[in-house]
Amino acid sequence: MFKSMLKPLLKPVLAATVAALALPGAHAVAAEAYPVKPVRIIVPFTPGGAADIMTRALGERLRLRLGQPVVIENKPGAGTVIASDFVARQAPDGYTLLMAASSLGIAPSIYKTVNYDPVKDFTPITQVASVVHVLVVNAALPVHSVKDLVGYLKSQGKPTSYGSAGTGTSTHLEGELFKTMAGVNMTHIPYKGSSPALTDLVGGQVQVMFDAYASSSPFIKSGNIRALSVTTARRSATLPDLPTVAESGLPGYEAMPWLGLVAPAGTPPEVVQRIYTATQAVLKEPALIEQFKSLGLDIIGNSPSQFAAFIKQDTVKWAKVAKASGAQAD
Repeated sequence: MFKSMLKPLLKPVLAATVAALALPGAHAVAAEAYPVKPVRIIVPFTPGGAADIMTRALGERLRLRLGQPVVIENKPGAGTVIASDFVARQAPDGYTLLMAASSLGIAPSIYKTVNYDPVKDFTPITQVASVVHVLVVNAALPVHSVKDLVGYLKSQGKPTSYGSAGTGTSTHLEGELFKTMAGVNMTHIPYKGSSPALTDLVGGQVQVMFDAYASSSPFIKSGNIRALSVTTARRSATLPDLPTVAESGLPGYEAMPWLGLVAPAGTPPEVVQRIYTATQAVLKEPALIEQFKSLGLDIIGNSPSQFAAFIKQDTVKWAKVAKASGAQAD
C-alpha cells in the first residue's frame, strides 16, 4: 500500500529531473565534474621516442591540472593506424585521447585499408607541437644550401638516392614534395626507422634525407652529415639560425610534421574545453618549454577550431603528394 501511495509522488520528481538534464546547462554541470576517473592518452609510437617522452611530460603536468591520473599507453604499428583506429572506436567521454601525429591524415592515402576518417571520426583538442624536421645531406656532398642541392641534383647523370624512415612516413612524403617542386630526380630508399637510414646517410649509401632534428642532431653536431634547412614555413625556435627550405632555394615549400591531442568524435564541447584549457596552461610552463626544445619540438597550442581546420588542410595536402608520387604502404 505504501508503494502505491509513493508512486504518484515520485512521478513529478522524476519528470523534473529529466527536464533538468535536458536544459542547455546540464552538460556544462556534468563537464564541471570531469574528470572523475583516470584519463588515458594513447601514443601511436614505441616507448622512448620524442613523441612518447613529450606525452609523458605533458601527462604528468595534466594530472596536476585535472586532479586525476593521466595514463600513457603505447599502441605502435601500421604507421599509427592501429592507435588511431582504436581511439576512434572509444566512448566519446574524454577519458581516452590520442596523441595524434601527421600520419593521422597521411595514412588513408597510402594504406589500402584504414577504418577511420581523420576529419569525421575525431574531435580535435589542440595541436601540441610541431616536430622540427631538417633536410640533411652526407657531409661529402659538395652542397651547402638548398639552392646548391637543387643545382647538384640537376647536374647528375643518374638519380641521387634519398632515405626515409619508411614508405608513407612524413620523411618520405617530404622528399616527394621536394622532388616535385624542385623538378629533380631522386630515388627513394625506405628504411625501418630513422636510425638505419641515418647510418647509411653517414656511410654514403644514400646522399639526402629529411629527418627529425631530435634523431639527426648527434650526426649533425659530429660533422658526419650537414643540415641545410628546416622544412617549416617559418624558422624554428629550436634552430633559429637554420633557414627554411623556402627561403634558401625552393620558394613555397612547407612541411610541418605535428603532434596533437584528439578525442573520439562526439566528445562534449565542455569536456574538450576543459582538456584544452588545462593543456594550454601546461604548455606555458618554462620547464616544459625547455624540455620540448631539447626534443626538437616547437610548441603550438592552437584552439580546437584552428586545429580542426589544420587537419582538414593537411589531409588534403598530403593526399595530393601521395597520389602524385604513387606512394603505397603494405
